[in-house]
Amino acid sequence: MNAKPLYSIDLPLPRLSSGKVREIFDFGEGFILVVTTDRLSAFDVVLAEPIPYKGIVLNKMSLFWYNRFRGIVNNPILLSDPGVTGFGEEIPQEKVRLLCGRAVLMKQAEVFPIECIVRGYLAGSGYKDYLKTGKISSHRLPKGLKKADQFPQPIFTPSTKAAEGHDENISFTKAANLLGRKNIERLQELSLQLYTEAAAYALERGIIIADTKFEFGVIEDEIILVDEVLTPDSSRFWQADRVVPGEEPPSYDKQIVRNWLEDSGWDKTPPAPALPKKIIKQTSKAYLEIYEKLTGEKIEGSK
Repeated sequence: MNAKPLYSIDLPLPRLSSGKVREIFDFGEGFILVVTTDRLSAFDVVLAEPIPYKGIVLNKMSLFWYNRFRGIVNNPILLSDPGVTGFGEEIPQEKVRLLCGRAVLMKQAEVFPIECIVRGYLAGSGYKDYLKTGKISSHRLPKGLKKADQFPQPIFTPSTKAAEGHDENISFTKAANLLGRKNIERLQELSLQLYTEAAAYALERGIIIADTKFEFGVIEDEIILVDEVLTPDSSRFWQADRVVPGEEPPSYDKQIVRNWLEDSGWDKTPPAPALPKKIIKQTSKAYLEIYEKLTGEKIEGSK
């Protein structure tokens, strides 16, 4: 497996999009090739420095959860590692080697234009909203909660998906107006079910999933799970025995980078300041550690 960080890649295929982290190519006949790079975005800005092994962790961790949730909801994956199974003559071998561990071939779905966020603990932007209003989205929460406190039960807080700029938290009613009540009720049901199962699994391994986001799409009238799933980019992971209500728990995700950027005095307008090597190394280590803790596997080539 290629351990050299991958910031971007060109392939002899039509590029459909280049996101903050992923490159998506048209593979033909309704299939897309999704390549997860080692880019990292924070506060909606893509940083200049890649995080070693990050893309491989995101890809393999998503595949782990896709497989675990197969009995609950289907997914669009056709090949989980095209870099190993091969492409025939479409892609040169030197490019194929770069894809190992970080690419999937999948059916193209019609994706719902919202992110399905589930929160089980008071953290992040939800904590800031709670301090101002006593609510997160349309959920009125108990008084006196501290940072990192667990909610009586997980809450579903959908948001819009902004192509540029910041996503916007929206109410369940507004989400129903966008998608239809039947669809949003089903997405809420699936999101809470997936979070509850994943949170219980992780807690057995000493990890708290404070919050996460899911995305869903439709293929042939069936709602399926798409995009990344319960990764350090889409979730907040805490070590259970180090959580102290009222304090910011150490995290196994890109919160390490967010915290450094906040402390740097950056005004959150591009470009972001260059990350120190120490922060890059800490972040890579955190991604690798949470992957190993939750899957029981190690990424080939990592220390």
